Amino acid sequence: MNTLTIAELVDRENHAWEELKELLDSGQNTYVYVPAKQEAGEDTLYRLQISTKSYLGAVAYETEGIVLDHGWITLLGAGGDSTSGSLTSWNGVSEQPWVDVLEGMMVVAYDAAGGFFGLDTGKYGRTGHIYYFAPDTLEWESTELAYSGFINWLANGDLEQFYRTFRWKGWQEDMSQLQTGQVFAYYPPLWTQEGDGESSSKAPISIMEAWKFALDGK
Repeated sequence: MNTLTIAELVDRENHAWEELKELLDSGQNTYVYVPAKQEAGEDTLYRLQISTKSYLGAVAYETEGIVLDHGWITLLGAGGDSTSGSLTSWNGVSEQPWVDVLEGMMVVAYDAAGGFFGLDTGKYGRTGHIYYFAPDTLEWESTELAYSGFINWLANGDLEQFYRTFRWKGWQEDMSQLQTGQVFAYYPPLWTQEGDGESSSKAPISIMEAWKFALDGK
């Protein structure tokens, strides 16, 4: 397979970033992002061999990452001080791999409950769909959304409903307890019968620790 150059991957005429940003700007869910350093954005695109014509390429090239819904979801980009890892370090294609890689799954986002979103690249037959590692079942579940649909869901989806059993009254204020690279550990855990977003106690843990459950998941 021919390796494309940065000049070929950065499509100025059909760059998806403006469309994607407009979608986020008009969406009902909050978001913030830090622009990627040019060198990091180019390196990410080159290593992943994706074009800025795609939403994934636009996020990889333009942002360190995007934090949505009061900090609950972190969408991975080129990486930097504002995020924990990048699309390359999470997926084993950087000079400094971040974590043990899950074969056939490209991690694209994680949440404050220790859940992960991954693009199926072979684990489930190359569906191209986003799967969610659910911390209450310890299994990967298909969202049946492509990455572009996933972005639309992040912007406009009913995230409160999706996370209803993981969240608790006042969770927005408690997000300030998390530093970059931390998520909440629940006790009793969400996968137990007693575990529940409202009644379980919560404490910050490293995202790495949460990732171990995804690697060991059924």
